[in-house]
Amino acid sequence: MTDVRDLAAAAARTSVVVVGGGMAGLVAAYECAKVGIRVTVVEASDRVGGVLRADEIDGIVVDTGAESYATRGGTVRALVDDLGLAGDIVTPTRGGAWVSGLPGGQAAPLPGGSLLGIPDNPWADDVRRVIGWGGAWRAYLDRLRPPLTIGHQRSLGALVRTRMGPKVLDRLVAPVTSGVYSARPDDVDVDIAAPGLNAALTRTGSLSGAVAALKGERTSAPGSAVEGIDGGMARLPAALRTRLEELGVDVRTSTAATAVRSRPEGGWLVAVDTVAAQADPAGAAELSADAVIVATTEAEARRLLAPVVPGLEREDVVAPVVEVVTLVLDAPALDARPRGSGVLTVPGSHIAKALTHSTAKWEWVARAAGARHVVRVSFGAQGEAPATEGMDDADAAALALSEASALLGVALAPAALRGAHRQRWTQSQPASEIGRIDRQRAARAAIHAVPGLAAAGAWLSGTGLAQVVPDAAGEAERVRAAVLFGAPDAPSDAADDGPPSFA
Repeated sequence: MTDVRDLAAAAARTSVVVVGGGMAGLVAAYECAKVGIRVTVVEASDRVGGVLRADEIDGIVVDTGAESYATRGGTVRALVDDLGLAGDIVTPTRGGAWVSGLPGGQAAPLPGGSLLGIPDNPWADDVRRVIGWGGAWRAYLDRLRPPLTIGHQRSLGALVRTRMGPKVLDRLVAPVTSGVYSARPDDVDVDIAAPGLNAALTRTGSLSGAVAALKGERTSAPGSAVEGIDGGMARLPAALRTRLEELGVDVRTSTAATAVRSRPEGGWLVAVDTVAAQADPAGAAELSADAVIVATTEAEARRLLAPVVPGLEREDVVAPVVEVVTLVLDAPALDARPRGSGVLTVPGSHIAKALTHSTAKWEWVARAAGARHVVRVSFGAQGEAPATEGMDDADAAALALSEASALLGVALAPAALRGAHRQRWTQSQPASEIGRIDRQRAARAAIHAVPGLAAAGAWLSGTGLAQVVPDAAGEAERVRAAVLFGAPDAPSDAADDGPPSFA
């Protein structure tokens, strides 16, 4: 049996470099550092946290990136607890979301009793309000059509179009997949986005029956149970960085990894370039490590790893680009929360793809805002550049205000705008995209075949903290076992615990 003191000594002699200071990188660093491994984190930007960030707008500090996490699996909650933030966990108010862009420019609450927008009862009043009587009759034909063979239809769009018709697809399913997943229904793999739906369809004989059966098996729809943190989700990476530094981790921001190469004697060298080194090339350096974990975007990970990982191609990755414009408004007309906690749009009906009424959704934001309102307007989706692209910040804010007025059904004059913040994100390609899971597995297998290398992040795990956190921890555990015990690298299965989360 290995002596604990021997393990501690081995850990102290072992070094790991983590490339990327988003949540995947920070979690991977934490898993290595807490057993005593020497860890260096390099992050190209001037801050850690990735898509978790907060900014001050008109004196209010609010999330300008991801605002919540899915509770599924409990891994994110466990991390929040571990970092001492359990007492600050909050849940959204029960406001419900609306869909806008219905005929005549109308809007209506999104129906309950649905999965990915697919209703379990097309005759329900809240469903008919969206799809009309004609749409309800067409959706009812689903119950008269023969069931599909298990796994026969992979495309969510094709499945819904065939079974329930275009109105269910365009007015219910497409707003959800576009606004929440940044994906078109035709590109979404049913078996990834809604595991068990094809099998339930075969078992029950109809798509609406399959939705009802799956709902009965679950306490909530995937991703629907979410939590946030009072004061903003950006507190999570800040607390994690503090913990890492307490463990002696060297966290370097404004430091980009430019190359990864193997050492002749074993292990790895990571070439890094700091902001200072851009003006003084003498500031460039190389970090030596026994193992490297790359936790960046897909394009950056492939750029760094393809030269040293056989079979990992350096691809031209086309990922959704999203711009979120956060507005602080002096608008008493919004006090009544006219359209719940947010609005999704029928594709093609509005310039914006979605809106979140943050002060209606989160009590802590309402408390911080006082009499003001905070609204987040999202632009862009898979295959669709954001309409704000190329605009200056003032014009982007003006467009967001105009879209907020249209989506909320309330006249918002320019004078109502107290402040705005614009944030651009390049998202990972949706994990539920048809064929995406096969490409992810092929990339990870190629990386795992090279000792001392690992990769983590949303492009491999699926989007959302409920996917990213356990996957990064699993990758770190695999590397940790390999460098300390000489255990053979084995594929991580942390990301196989359920469908992708998009909280």
